[in-house]
Amino acid sequence: MEVSRRKAPPRPPRPAAPLPLLAYLLALAAPSRGADEPVWRSEQAIGAIAASREDGVFVASGSCLDQLDYSLEHSLSRLYRDQAGNCTEPVSLAPPARPRPGSSFSKLLLPYREGAAGLGGLLLTGWTFDRGACEVRPLGNLSRSSLRNGTEVVSCHPQGSTAGVVYRAGLNNRWYLAVAATYVLPEPETASRCNPAASDHDTAIALKDTEGRSLATQELGRLKLCEGAGSLHFVDAFLWNGSIYFPYYPYNYTSGAATGWPSMARIAQSTEVLFQGQASLDCGHGHPDGRRLLLSSSLVEALDVWAGVFSAAAGEGQERRSPTTTALCLFRMSEIQARAKRVSWDFKTAESHCKEGDQPERVQPIASSTLIHSDLTSVYGTVVMNRTVLFLGTGDGQLLKVILGENLTSNCPEVIYEIKEETPVFYKLVPDPVKNIYIYLTAGKEVRRIRVANCNKHKSCSECLTATDPHCGWCHSLQRCTFQGDCVHSENLENWLDISSGAKKCPKIQIIRSSKDKTTVTMVGSFSPRHSKCMVKNVDSSRELCQNKSQPNRTCTCSIPTRATYKDVSVVNVMFSFGSWNLSDRFNFTNCSSLKECPACVETGCAWCKSARRCIHPFTACDPSDYERNQEQCPVAVEKTSEGGRTKENKGNRTNQALQVFYIKSIEPQKVSTLGKSNVIVTGANFTQASNITMILKGTSTCDKDVIQVSHVLNDTHMKFSLPSSRKEMKDVCIQFDGGNCSSVGSLSYIALPHCSLIFPATTWISGGQNITMMGRNFDVIDNLIISHELKGNINVSEYCVATYCGFLAPSLKSSKVRTNVTVKLRVQDTYLDCGTLQYREDPRFTGYRVESEVDTELEVKIQKENDNFNISKKDIEITLFHGENGQLNCSFENITRNQDLTTILCKIKGIKTASTIANSSKKVRVKLGNLELYVEQESVPSTWYFLIVLPVLLVIVIFAAVGVTRHKSKELSRKQSQQLELLESELRKEIRDGFAELQMDKLDVVDSFGTVPFLDYKHFALRTFFPESGGFTHIFTEDMHNRDANDKNESLTALDALICNKSFLVTVIHTLEKQKNFSVKDRCLFASFLTIALQTKLVYLTSILEVLTRDLMEQCSNMQPKLMLRRTESVVEKLLTNWMSVCLSGFLRETVGEPFYLLVTTLNQKINKGPVDVITCKALYTLNEDWLLWQVPEFSTVVCFQ
Repeated sequence: MEVSRRKAPPRPPRPAAPLPLLAYLLALAAPSRGADEPVWRSEQAIGAIAASREDGVFVASGSCLDQLDYSLEHSLSRLYRDQAGNCTEPVSLAPPARPRPGSSFSKLLLPYREGAAGLGGLLLTGWTFDRGACEVRPLGNLSRSSLRNGTEVVSCHPQGSTAGVVYRAGLNNRWYLAVAATYVLPEPETASRCNPAASDHDTAIALKDTEGRSLATQELGRLKLCEGAGSLHFVDAFLWNGSIYFPYYPYNYTSGAATGWPSMARIAQSTEVLFQGQASLDCGHGHPDGRRLLLSSSLVEALDVWAGVFSAAAGEGQERRSPTTTALCLFRMSEIQARAKRVSWDFKTAESHCKEGDQPERVQPIASSTLIHSDLTSVYGTVVMNRTVLFLGTGDGQLLKVILGENLTSNCPEVIYEIKEETPVFYKLVPDPVKNIYIYLTAGKEVRRIRVANCNKHKSCSECLTATDPHCGWCHSLQRCTFQGDCVHSENLENWLDISSGAKKCPKIQIIRSSKDKTTVTMVGSFSPRHSKCMVKNVDSSRELCQNKSQPNRTCTCSIPTRATYKDVSVVNVMFSFGSWNLSDRFNFTNCSSLKECPACVETGCAWCKSARRCIHPFTACDPSDYERNQEQCPVAVEKTSEGGRTKENKGNRTNQALQVFYIKSIEPQKVSTLGKSNVIVTGANFTQASNITMILKGTSTCDKDVIQVSHVLNDTHMKFSLPSSRKEMKDVCIQFDGGNCSSVGSLSYIALPHCSLIFPATTWISGGQNITMMGRNFDVIDNLIISHELKGNINVSEYCVATYCGFLAPSLKSSKVRTNVTVKLRVQDTYLDCGTLQYREDPRFTGYRVESEVDTELEVKIQKENDNFNISKKDIEITLFHGENGQLNCSFENITRNQDLTTILCKIKGIKTASTIANSSKKVRVKLGNLELYVEQESVPSTWYFLIVLPVLLVIVIFAAVGVTRHKSKELSRKQSQQLELLESELRKEIRDGFAELQMDKLDVVDSFGTVPFLDYKHFALRTFFPESGGFTHIFTEDMHNRDANDKNESLTALDALICNKSFLVTVIHTLEKQKNFSVKDRCLFASFLTIALQTKLVYLTSILEVLTRDLMEQCSNMQPKLMLRRTESVVEKLLTNWMSVCLSGFLRETVGEPFYLLVTTLNQKINKGPVDVITCKALYTLNEDWLLWQVPEFSTVVCFQ
């Protein structure tokens, strides 16, 4: 599990001419691809998800149940339902072809009893294990054992359906579970997975008492299926107006086809099952076969409307999917309740027999809200600020947002997120129960927490409020479009404008002529006028033309007099300040005289002269003096021109088909990228006879159609169109000739840009020609494949591409250096996408071959080559064997075997008659590897056999010789070692005897020579320790080292003392000095001694300095030899440590160990002087110092000196 962050592109704008690169850059720059959406990944496909109001998010995947925090960044707990520590699925579940229902081991995930007085929240889980078991656990801790459990509650089949809801009913207000499930499936292979009880064979809906220990079913707690009704697939369960509703559809699990219309079953919210009827749901508008599959369900309770996603059959390979395959339909719950009749159609009732009498009434959806799309998978609806908002998931990983207008009219959906991997969205969308600006998007093995709007893509207040997104509003303090919770001081309603305010409430600076000789600068819109300031400044001269403050509860205004000197003011900056936020605008008056219309004139801040009908500078007067005060008084006669590449469809139905018949055959390609396509070819007949040809693209039913003029009529049977950019979806295509009827061409799919996941093999030889395969998706929309080389530039290569892989031959780079890397790029329109790196290495080297014939009708050819990293396949290599005079045979490649030294390529020649003759007459082998062609000579077989025979003999001789020499040397060495040991023992005994005799000393001799201990005072003790070799420094320290006068310091010494007491400064100085090459070891010791004298009264501070320096020294020695650390006094810290020890031990030496230590030193000196001492080198025989040891003692005699 991990968390990652992603963002999805918006629907890019459509230019007048096809500019794919511009559209691509706009798509990248647009802010609708979220950068902060955390992703939680599971090991298995997710089967259920639910959110609790207090205890986080619950996700069931495989056989595990995870409890996550609301941000999805932390896992709170995990429950292993099948095997502890293992989340794998007991049976591998292959995803079915959509829109067939998926398979899952988790069937129910229902948090309930949250917020009940004195009661903790509970989580009801249902699994296929244990014949469809259900468990009730505390919401706060999944690891606790289940409070209640029962079997045969949910469907025990992974592909079977289950839907349930928990509610309170009865006099005791007990909690009940109403569950509808597919308990029995018709497939014979599922019979071994679970065997439901006989009572469940015809059960459709059951009522369980959740407060009973075993979740028992009461006698009146079952609603049974009609005989022969087949299987029902239940999608959802919800409560409304005292009843429980179960949306479902009849489904044949064997054929994967719906056998009836989607319906809604209704039972009473009671302690027993009281069937109240069923009604059919008709969402087949716009599709010839109707939509009989129900994919997702959502109750918009605040609106009393139910929303469902319906689908028609799409075929096993999605070959029957069309732009109208799926649809979002909204139904009024009051109408469903009214039309739900108690008929015995799918369920048994006491009134009549099954499948007899009236059929269920068919309920029609709200026509204005129906949205037809090619691939919807899920829906969730809610009401925000009295606006109905619907979130839709798609099969290609998009999250769409639909805002219903008046009369529940659907708008064109907005793409608010897009999954990069294009994984189909899970059928259930779950809102964040804590922060309503988030929604949980589930797809495959991942769950994402997505923001419900891309507010920041709206760059201005008017754009923000006219978008009619109830989640977004304009924040004055941030001057951008935000969620209300993201706006600073949003509790102040005047600081945040929502869509109910309208674009007219946006703050806007206006320049108006308030009188003949005065121009007023003011601000209009919805804002708090308190404490505002305004200023107008000439940009050219930086001179302030006006500055003012607002009166209490009034908007600040700036009045600029009409003067002739102001006519040269061409650009002004206007700024209004409101404490926490500012609003500024720049007005350019350079082109006022060129504006011919009043609205455009007033919009730029210029003044409009009504009588003269001309635009003038705002700081000059009209002649005569009339003007327009604001834009509302200007006559509006501006017609909006059609947007580039997208015009309104010609509603006329003028036909000339009686005179001329136009025929449409096909359109190529049928898939284009979201960047569009500049050369789409339509084939047919009689194209040159039409003067006006347009293509009409119709995607989502609530979006505008795209009307594209033909780019070029190539001939009578071919014409070319240039398609604009669009978002991902499938669209219907038709061609209109001369304003007549639109002839259908079929469908066209806009898909995402190609994505590469693997290049294999990633290493090839420099001569090229190897078959390279790229794996990924959406390769069928690339224009061409390019190899980018640093020296040769871009090389176009021929490729063969389908949707998921692309194959090409590696080009030759023979003239380049032997080892090089190239980048594989895909060109889509004018955009280049990096697909990975291809490595070029030196051509393979072959060393020889040999031919073997085990039978007379077959030859084996084994070719040896040096080891390399090339992955050679059968389609890369061709092998030909030359034999006899001019004979040659093709050898069929079998396999490649890699050994430690060489690689062997095996091929076989079959179906021949004289294999042994051909083997003896073989001359050479030709090997073709792509563009590389080599001739390989036969190996020298006799020399090899000779070497194999001689080698063992040589090895035996060498072994015997080595054994003989080794035994002789071993005996000789043993004899010499015995003699040396005897001699060494004799000498050692003699030296020990002589040593003991020489070292004998009586205790009285030591005592007699002891004398008085020469203790030094602290001053001389410290100076001798600090400066052992610098006697010249001792005369400097004339003052008492213990009693310094702190006041007797000048300013320089005080400053120096302050610097020394700065820990960071002192450590830095020491490190800096030690890095100097001319700072010798002697200088370091002197510096450390001076520093010790300065800090001897601050030993605690000196100790902390030592701690830092010692740690730094340890880090320096960590990579060298740590045993040598502190062995020599070569650094400041080592000398400091010596001085610090001396200062700390001075009293201890004098009072405790001084006398014994002096006795030890005196005794050692006597021992040293008792033996021989070299007069010249001062080395002695008896000493503890290894450097002063006299290793060899020559003959000597005692010298007596006379005075």
